[in-house]
Amino acid sequence: MKLTITAKKMQISPNFNTYAESKLNTKLDRFFEDGADAKITLAEQKNFIILELTVKSGTMIYRAEQSALDKNDALDAAIDKIIRQICKNKTKLGKLIRDSAFKEMNVDPVEEQVSYDVIKQKEFTLRPMSVDEAILQMNMLGHGFFMFLNAATGIINVVYRRDDGNYAVLVPKQA
Repeated sequence: MKLTITAKKMQISPNFNTYAESKLNTKLDRFFEDGADAKITLAEQKNFIILELTVKSGTMIYRAEQSALDKNDALDAAIDKIIRQICKNKTKLGKLIRDSAFKEMNVDPVEEQVSYDVIKQKEFTLRPMSVDEAILQMNMLGHGFFMFLNAATGIINVVYRRDDGNYAVLVPKQA
């Protein structure tokens, strides 16, 4: 697994790099093929370390964010979150993860068949607007996200409110 570590406004020691590689190889390698990429982003916010772990394998992206006083504790918790996500959705993930991954784990052999019920489908007209206008519209509607046609690019985008109160834009990219 290829690992990239990024620190925002803080220094990380080589010991953390070694620790992170060891943990990821020990706990997550069994789920993913050799071409998987892992990215760790660290930031410090008020005495807490915010760690974001993203693993890309094939077409799937697994992500976990964790805050803790220590970056090692945050990494351990983020890895555990990703493992829980995989175990919870193992039936749906099917062949996207290694078949042998669950043999070593104590996972209940009775697989829960989870289905997602779509209870509503909404159609609406997309009109060209700027990102700022889309955020304003989202806030006026009281929604957590808003889909719009970006006037600058002509591409459908989504703006959403992040947990930290800031906003982000999802822009599609061809694979």
